[in-house]
Amino acid sequence: MNDFIAARSQMALSLGFHIVFSCIGMVMPFFMAVAHYYWLKTDEIVYKNVTKAWSKGVAIFFATGAVSGTVLSFELGLLWPGFMKHAGPIFGMPFSLEGTAFFIEAIALGFFLYGWDRFNKWFHWFTGVIVGVSGLASGILVVAANAWMNSPAGFDHINGQYLNIDPIKAMFNDAWFSQALHMTIAAFVATGFAVAGVHALMILKGKNVLFHTKSFTIAAAFGCVAAILQPLSGDISAKDVAIRQPAKLAAMEAHFHTEKSASLLVGGIPDEEKKEVNYAVKLPGFLSFLAHGDFQSEVTGLDKIAPENHPPVAITHYAFQIMVGMGMAMMLVSVLYFLALWKQKHWLNSPWLLKLFVAATPLGFIAVEAGWTVTEVGRQPWIIYGIMRTADAVTPMPGIAYSFYLFTAVYASLAVIVIFMLYRQIKMVGTLYDKA
Repeated sequence: MNDFIAARSQMALSLGFHIVFSCIGMVMPFFMAVAHYYWLKTDEIVYKNVTKAWSKGVAIFFATGAVSGTVLSFELGLLWPGFMKHAGPIFGMPFSLEGTAFFIEAIALGFFLYGWDRFNKWFHWFTGVIVGVSGLASGILVVAANAWMNSPAGFDHINGQYLNIDPIKAMFNDAWFSQALHMTIAAFVATGFAVAGVHALMILKGKNVLFHTKSFTIAAAFGCVAAILQPLSGDISAKDVAIRQPAKLAAMEAHFHTEKSASLLVGGIPDEEKKEVNYAVKLPGFLSFLAHGDFQSEVTGLDKIAPENHPPVAITHYAFQIMVGMGMAMMLVSVLYFLALWKQKHWLNSPWLLKLFVAATPLGFIAVEAGWTVTEVGRQPWIIYGIMRTADAVTPMPGIAYSFYLFTAVYASLAVIVIFMLYRQIKMVGTLYDKA
């Protein structure tokens, strides 16, 4: 493994772990706040127990997210000094604001965890809401920085110099809204289905059914609403990418040849040498509609883009297909769940519906990982789209492969520790909160 691939792999590994922690850290406080609100309004002890149980999960993921996020910030400077030399002064504002949001989140979480029976009950609830809002703001600000890499703005690039810097324009670049919207909804989908799936499993096992039913209802509501909305944000993102990054869209769909009324591919195995896709189901005109809102519009293919600027087609295409496939599966489960709430209430107690949620537990995070693969791999070979190549930004320091192996071991250990802590927390629910 050469140092360039090792640096990219280390960054991908770090981001792949951090994105799970950050999604849960962004969303779980809202679940917690809803359960807390129900307790304050109904005085049902089960909601207090749910709130306390979830608050411990929030604390776990806040700590792990803080550690993994700190590692990522160091890696940006250590692995990509060429990038940070020029990009730091331009897109540093969202990172600075993210630090402020993180600081507020940490204070609010401390107030919430240690404020039971010490604060006014509504002020205590409000601190939990602040944890969620500040966590969500942190996520959006980091995504804004990533969006800048896909849609650089707020400076003039003249003779290799980065001049006339406008950090506000850089932060609110053309891609920030579509990426932030898509990522935020994805976080709610992934976390909602993961949490609902865990509680559905416990209901099926007959353990603390009331506790887990209340928990399942809150998580499923968030996850299912977000899953229904996600295709709308995906449509906004696709139309945005078609304009700004035609090479990425072409790689996503393995669209080798520019044509009008372009077909949307479902599945398929790209052959980059022969410039064709085998075994795909083609939906005529749908790619044109997805990209431009018109079934007859022309969609730029990879034949109109210089070969040295082509993203890795196979990886981007497979990741996009996985993301869409997982999203459609969760949307189907959501439709069934809302149908049960509306017309078929007896389904709500049916094992088959709970088993669907159990099966869907990992789908949201698989989709999130696949989506970020599309975002990052689809931008290649650029680290700043159209301006700086990734290969020109990597550190010249040798031995990065050993750093990658070390970080792989560290993150694997962290994953085991987090899983163990969560497993112990779930088991404690049966012995602790039923006695509260």
